[in-house]
Formats: sequence, C-alpha cells, structure tokens
Amino acid sequence: MMDAAAAEREALRIVRDSGSSFFWGMRLVSAPRRRGMYALYAFSRAVDDVADGDGPVKERLAGLDAWREEIEALYAGCPQTLIGKALQGPVEEFDLPKAEFLALIEGMASDLATPVCAPSWQDLAQYCRRVAGSIGVLTLRILGFPATADDRLAIALGEALQLTNILRDLAEDARRGRLYLPAEILAEAGIGSSLPDAVLRDPKLALACGRVAKHAEADFAEARSEIQRRGSRSLLAPRIMLAFYARLLVKLSNQGWRPHEPVRLSAPEKLWLVCRELLRR
Repeated sequence: MMDAAAAEREALRIVRDSGSSFFWGMRLVSAPRRRGMYALYAFSRAVDDVADGDGPVKERLAGLDAWREEIEALYAGCPQTLIGKALQGPVEEFDLPKAEFLALIEGMASDLATPVCAPSWQDLAQYCRRVAGSIGVLTLRILGFPATADDRLAIALGEALQLTNILRDLAEDARRGRLYLPAEILAEAGIGSSLPDAVLRDPKLALACGRVAKHAEADFAEARSEIQRRGSRSLLAPRIMLAFYARLLVKLSNQGWRPHEPVRLSAPEKLWLVCRELLRR
C-alpha cells in the first residue's frame, strides 16, 4: 500500500513539474482514470528524458533498454521503479497492451541510433505512430474505449500533436542534429539541403512548414470527426489536448514559422480553451 501511494505521488509530481498542457485535460476525468493518465505521462516523460539526455548515446540506449526490462517486469507483476508501480494498477484495470509501451520506447530509440534528418513521409508516419500513436491507444483504453493498434482517433490525433511539436521545436531539434521535416516536403519547397541548420536558414522554410501544417490540420479534422462519432462527452480530455495543439498550430502559422522565436499558449488562453470545451459538452 505504501509503495502504491508513493508511486502515485511520484507520477503526480512528474506531471505537475512538467508544466505540460496534459495536466489541464487530466484534471477533468474520474480519479481512477486520472491516476492511469498520470502514470502514463510519467512513463512517457521518463523515456523521453532518457532519449533527450546529455549523456553518451550508448548510455542513453542502455537507459531505454532498462525501461524495456521494466515493462517486462511490470507485465510479469513485479515492477521495480515507482513509475512502473504507478502503472501496475492501470495496466490491470484498463487492460493496457504491452506492445504500445514497447513501441514508444522503440520510437525513442530510433532517435538515438542515427540522428533523424529529413525522413521520408513513410518513416515520419511510423515515428509518429510509435511515439504519439502509442500514447493515443493507451489513453483511449484508460478513458474506457476499446482502442486497437489501428485506431483512427489515436493515430490521427497522435500524428497531429507530433507534427505540431515538430513545427514548434525546429530550433531545439536542430541543436541536437535532428530535422523531422520530410524530405518530400523539402523538395517540393525547393530546399536542396537536409542539414538542420541550413534548412532553418533557408528563406523557403516557411513554405515547407506550411505544407507540414496542412497535414496536421487534416489529422486534426479526422480526429474531430472520430471524437464526434464516438460521443464527445466521454472524450473531454482528448478534446482539450486537440484544442490546445490546434490553437498552437494557428499561432505558429500566424507568427510566420520563425523557429528561433518560441511560441507557447498562455495560461489565459488555455483556461479559455478549457472553458470552451466544457461549454460544448
């Protein structure tokens, strides 16, 4: 009991300390589902921190291997970490598939073996499925929907959120030697380089970003349609995340795709969007 309580407190601390928009949506679901979502976020945050850490690549890959072992231990009923213990109840209660946790780790590992620079659309879609679609499938399970590996809401919303993150974090990713804008988009925009710094300096960058944004907008539209089809009242948390990120995409576009000028949603903007979604119930 003490371990379970400590694990829940640790997951909540990670969510609060992150300052993530995720916290806003999760406050509005029932306590058991909220605990599941906090544990899921804590896990994804921990894996992401390993992948994006400052240590040697070999050490970070070993860190991801340790999380693979922890997921195996979790499903064997003997997790060793506080985050693993926080996940134990939700895994059992909501029948969370192990494959989705492993997919997330695999997606993070793919960032480390070779820095991603101008992947194909197909490779980028696979990456989005692993690092964001996996969270989508697990989230829907926690919220009470029998999501599967090919769930359209999970995949469309996950890709939309990830593409928005990519457009927001161009400069940060470039500092790590990464560029997630697809090769096809760069070619269509007339950008001849795939080197992150060169692409960010290219005057045609805004054109490339705008085309990626169109794909994100299409994903948002599909996600909205899926939410409406399933009954939007039960999906308030995903609706809020969708509203936040769709608004962020608009702000990035209005700013003119200037990667070295950070764009964020203010607290009043977030509060307004939450109230808007609540009123739509």
